[in-house]
Amino acid sequence: MIHVAAAGDLHVGPEEAAGAYRERLAGLADQADVFLVAGDLTRHGTVEEGRVAAAELRDLGLPVIAVLGNHDYHSDAQEEITGLLRDAGVTVLEGDGIVLECGGKRLGIAGGKGFGGGFQGRSASDFGEPEMKAFAEHTRDFAGRLGAALLRLDADVRVCLTHYAPAEDTLEGESPEIYPFLGSYLIGEAIDAADASLAIHGHAHKGTEKGLTQGGVHVRNVALPVIQHAYALYCLDTVLAAIPAHFAR
Repeated sequence: MIHVAAAGDLHVGPEEAAGAYRERLAGLADQADVFLVAGDLTRHGTVEEGRVAAAELRDLGLPVIAVLGNHDYHSDAQEEITGLLRDAGVTVLEGDGIVLECGGKRLGIAGGKGFGGGFQGRSASDFGEPEMKAFAEHTRDFAGRLGAALLRLDADVRVCLTHYAPAEDTLEGESPEIYPFLGSYLIGEAIDAADASLAIHGHAHKGTEKGLTQGGVHVRNVALPVIQHAYALYCLDTVLAAIPAHFAR
């Protein structure tokens, strides 16, 4: 059995708040094999906030795998933030993947920030102005890279980690008008095609924890305002994924 801890939308801010989230992670390594962080580690994507985020996640006693979110891009310092996180021992994914040994099983994780676009019947298309084409193409390109990364994973269990949502179910509670800015069905199609066991995302603060892709893959929204704990913990095996969650502090 593989135990996956996950959280998103940490939104760490001023230096005076440094260490507050880390305190809530005490004992994490005793409960989980890996910690997945689903983006928006910072509030405004500044280098200073990136340093705080890196310190929160350094030396937790287990592998930490993260993706960035839209907030982490806001100040155009995403490369610097990525470097700070990697220097702290955090693996940052963007259209690629990693395989970990967990209790004799191979856990494969692929992911990246993702992007919006909407869901079937209510989605952006690559028709019209160059700006609209670029918007739609950005998600299509990411979904292609994500799907390829998932399929390359030589693993017993595949997990997808994004910031944007791959399914509508976990957006319930948000205004339907903003669904196109919260995720895309193309991400869900990539997950389904790779026969993943679990998809983790954040971003939708008013959303719902549990959902499914169109192909029936378990989806979990782990934004802190949704789970209302330091992290959610999911138990995986080589057949089933994300059966009930439980939470810590």
